[in-house]
Amino acid sequence: MRILLTGATGLIGQNVGRELVRRGHEVVVLARGDREKVRQLLPFPAEIWKWSHEDSVPAEALQRVEGLIHLAGEPVAEGRWSDERKQRIRDTRVLGTRSLVKSVLQHGKSLKVFLLGSAVGLYGDAGERECDESAACGEGFLAQVCKDWEAEIEPLTCRKIAVRTGVVLSSRGGALVKMLPIYREHLGGRLGDGQSFFPWIHLDDEVGLILWAIENQNVQGVINGVAPAETRQAEFHEELCRALDVRSGPPVPAVGLKILWGEMASVLLASQRVIPRRALELGYQFKFTSVGSALQDLLRDLRGRTHEMFAEQWVPRTPDEIFPFFCDEKNLETLTPPFLNFSVLGKSTAEIGQGTLIDYRLSLHGLPLGWRTRIEDWVPGVKFVDTQLKGPYALWHHTHEFEPLAGGTLMRDRVLFRLPLGFLGDWGGRWKVAQDVGQIFAYRRKKVDELFGSR
Repeated sequence: MRILLTGATGLIGQNVGRELVRRGHEVVVLARGDREKVRQLLPFPAEIWKWSHEDSVPAEALQRVEGLIHLAGEPVAEGRWSDERKQRIRDTRVLGTRSLVKSVLQHGKSLKVFLLGSAVGLYGDAGERECDESAACGEGFLAQVCKDWEAEIEPLTCRKIAVRTGVVLSSRGGALVKMLPIYREHLGGRLGDGQSFFPWIHLDDEVGLILWAIENQNVQGVINGVAPAETRQAEFHEELCRALDVRSGPPVPAVGLKILWGEMASVLLASQRVIPRRALELGYQFKFTSVGSALQDLLRDLRGRTHEMFAEQWVPRTPDEIFPFFCDEKNLETLTPPFLNFSVLGKSTAEIGQGTLIDYRLSLHGLPLGWRTRIEDWVPGVKFVDTQLKGPYALWHHTHEFEPLAGGTLMRDRVLFRLPLGFLGDWGGRWKVAQDVGQIFAYRRKKVDELFGSR
């Protein structure tokens, strides 16, 4: 199926697009940014067209499109709501969807299914009231936005789906990542009295639900995108503390949240007892049905001040074409930004393989350092791991994976790192290390694209 996707560079969109391609679908992406920059950010191949919520969709982009997944929209919980921000939250959803629908009615004659990424915000603060897909719209700014947003797809005559998503849990973005620094210092506390219902869904299930809905002809109408576990905020808090093995911090009073976040605090304090009744009735099998299992899955490697950096990049070359480049340790110098003054001193074996020791020299913010790593899990063409034995980190564990995808390679980098000096090192340097590693990944992405990004 040829599927058009908006919001493709976001947390959910990147994962949805990658899984669509894995399943053999052809993906067309609409995005605001520069097309070349967007292409480098996507972990999958796609035809890319420039579009914003104020524009009509180019007719060519809709040619032969049978499915449309609309996930674009201004983030809701990124800070206080000014009048300007509220207008953008509304416009990027309501006007953006209106633009898509108008363009589909004009040029999308082949469209068979339209999936809208809506939100449980439609139910407002529902207290103890159970909210399945038939529940009435609540009150408040977000509830009205969601109601108007979903109304925009009514003119379509194809199969229509609105997935009302709760809080998406992921260790690589979203709300959970913002909580981790506070919880790691034993300062995370339940919100208010902790009795409000907290609708959540694991990222894997959010992506799975969207693909299941698109591919299943029996699915249409509203689907609640939440896990089938009625979870109160206090339980979520306790399970998060357990997953990270930290102590509970003091409760966060509702009045404090309102002072800090203003009207946006209503999102944090709302009680929404949302039930995914239709997904269950239609046969979707959730991978994560308890918040404890979801958090354990996401955070099992991140205890004890261990941090994660993650990057994916698709290139149109096979693993067999790419992997030999990584078998030459000197090529690591090519992939490392100049500010590190990085150089390879030597290795313990003639060829890189399982157990090879590699010595480097670098300069970190003007401080000269030696670094020794050991190569582990060496599987040619598939993966390898380099683990620091000597260097500036208390832990550095970098996994490189090469997955065949759509005639090319999905390159995946995952770094687990921990700073020395415990609390002092973490608070004094974590932000800077994350910034440095982010720069390294960005530089590496650019160089890999230069080397392998075209045929």
